[in-house]
Amino acid sequence: MGQGMSCSSSEEQGLFSAVQLGDLEMFGAILKRDSSLIHHSTVYDRNSPLHIAAANGQIEILSLLLDRSVKPDVLNRHKQTPLMLAAMHGKISCVEKLIEAGANILMFDTLNGRTCLHYSAYYGHSDCLEAIISAARASHVSASWGYSRFVNIRDSKGATPLHLAARQRRPQCVHILLDNGALVCASTGGYSFPGSTPLHLAARGGSLDCIRELLAWGADRLQRDASGRIPYVVASRYRHGACATLLNPSSAEPLVWPSPLKFISELNQEAKALLEQALMEANREREKIILKGTVYSLPSPSASDSGIDDDISDASETDLCCICFDQVCTIEVQGCGHRMCAQCTLALCCHNKPKPTTSCPTVPVCPFCRSDIVKLVVAKLRVDNDIERDINASKPRKSRRSRNLSEGSSSFKSLSAVGSFGKMSRGSGRIAAEDELLDKPLNIET
Repeated sequence: MGQGMSCSSSEEQGLFSAVQLGDLEMFGAILKRDSSLIHHSTVYDRNSPLHIAAANGQIEILSLLLDRSVKPDVLNRHKQTPLMLAAMHGKISCVEKLIEAGANILMFDTLNGRTCLHYSAYYGHSDCLEAIISAARASHVSASWGYSRFVNIRDSKGATPLHLAARQRRPQCVHILLDNGALVCASTGGYSFPGSTPLHLAARGGSLDCIRELLAWGADRLQRDASGRIPYVVASRYRHGACATLLNPSSAEPLVWPSPLKFISELNQEAKALLEQALMEANREREKIILKGTVYSLPSPSASDSGIDDDISDASETDLCCICFDQVCTIEVQGCGHRMCAQCTLALCCHNKPKPTTSCPTVPVCPFCRSDIVKLVVAKLRVDNDIERDINASKPRKSRRSRNLSEGSSSFKSLSAVGSFGKMSRGSGRIAAEDELLDKPLNIET
């Protein structure tokens, strides 16, 4: 009897080893001798073969187990599902396969009361995070539980996935969560210091990139935790000097990207990416001013470093933005067809941090024809024909960059020179930073 138990234990360990290593031949041979072993689990953690395959990214064995009717939501000792382990270890192929097999994304473990969404955000696996969010949008979770509620789901200590991503210095995950409706000013329960917002946690972790994302989405620098501390105090306490400088309430307010854009019904994804890039560039110019003269000052990239050429580009002069006369038109207003650069479009559609006492922003209007802007797309760049190019090539011309610097620039150039972004009126300001990525034409396809 003892010998029989020993043989069974040996076969069991052999199966677990084969699953972990992805040894299909050994896996098949063991199951051929005893197919019931696929329902066994490890002694202490109670991990099933499906857990082991998911954690180690063994997609072929995981698929074989699912084909043998193994339940995708089998639980281990801590009530963790294979999907949680796959998200924890960043095994995107296993995450997608388990979701396809019907794995429940709305299950909580008993360690910290976390879901697969929490684990993908905590460990910084942005691809897994996007896959789970996409599944939530299309599954019964959205209809029965609510999509927004799922994105802001809390663990047993009151932390949302955004809190965890901010604390662990995961800026890409922070951006994805904010872009999908995560609450930027939500407070924790018992996680970290009670009452902490994602901005408090990013300040504690010292992640400038996370702080930039949170501020650009409207995080409140004056919101206090349960101990009465603002994020600036937290960053100072942990000696994150650059973070503390940006979080100082006396420094200029950053530009804020409304999330979602409630006053624009349709926004092309490529156009949105250009506008988000322009927003971050404008806020980086603001950072240079704030950090100037400190040990945390950011170096200005040289022309060679930033890829900017001093020679005028091949883009037609008709492609220059008619508002700032500095950047190439990259955004088009569908309907009227008028075009602007991303920076000037941003000045129309972006505003400083909204105040609860003020009314919601009105629909932005086209500065040329005054019609409502309801959809923005990426503009196709026009290129001069060969005849025009030959004629213009014979004329000595100054580069757009040197012309702007010598003429002192327009009144819309370098909003970073303004003392406070808070004083810029929406729809009238323009953005044209000195070191723009749009200084030469972009090959953008609609």
